[in-house]
Amino acid sequence: MAEYYRDMGYHVLFLADSLSRWAEALREISSSLEEMPGEEGYPTYLASRLSGFLERAGVVETLSGRIGSLSMILSVSPPGGDFTEPVTQACLRTTGSFLMLDTSLAHRRHFPAINWFQSYSLYAKDVAEHYRTKISAEWDPLLVRCRQVLQQEESLREVAEIVGSEGLQDLDRLLMRTAELIRTEFLQQNAYSEDAFSPPDKTLAIMKRILSAHDRMAEKLKQGVGLEDAMK
Repeated sequence: MAEYYRDMGYHVLFLADSLSRWAEALREISSSLEEMPGEEGYPTYLASRLSGFLERAGVVETLSGRIGSLSMILSVSPPGGDFTEPVTQACLRTTGSFLMLDTSLAHRRHFPAINWFQSYSLYAKDVAEHYRTKISAEWDPLLVRCRQVLQQEESLREVAEIVGSEGLQDLDRLLMRTAELIRTEFLQQNAYSEDAFSPPDKTLAIMKRILSAHDRMAEKLKQGVGLEDAMK
């Protein structure tokens, strides 16, 4: 049905929930037909079936000269959150982007609960080029710095759980505070707020404000000022 409207020159969004249940049904049918089972009992052609389905998305030029497109947003529900199982791995080899929903973030009431380390997009360079030319040349450096802060905070979290936050140096405590601001003010969305959409220029301003405040306080710490005084 989606391809029918795409061939008429429309831009179609196709949503499917969930590929895991479809794959389980395929496994049951394959077992009933006594076909050769593959990994975890799935048929050996599972990956080719999934890739053939996913590759039907894209942009086409119709016979009338119009441009139509078919975009897919699909979900995978791996049992027990195991991302090494065959269905998830087959999808990862074919899809252009992947958003991992993290149960630990959901338990902390962080929504959307998208894991910023495991998620990826093959279109990141194209999107970054668009923002760099249309919004600001600072987009890429700010994005890279935000990722670095979150990665450093992840490694410091293990140390903080052992010695406590008071046992960390002031620069490390400042970094953890900045990472918390990035999570709560930038990555987290309040479902009860009217501000459900952030335009690119506002997104850029939020990133600049958080990182600029971090740089100012870090400079004060290097001058010998205590963390509490630097945060005033």
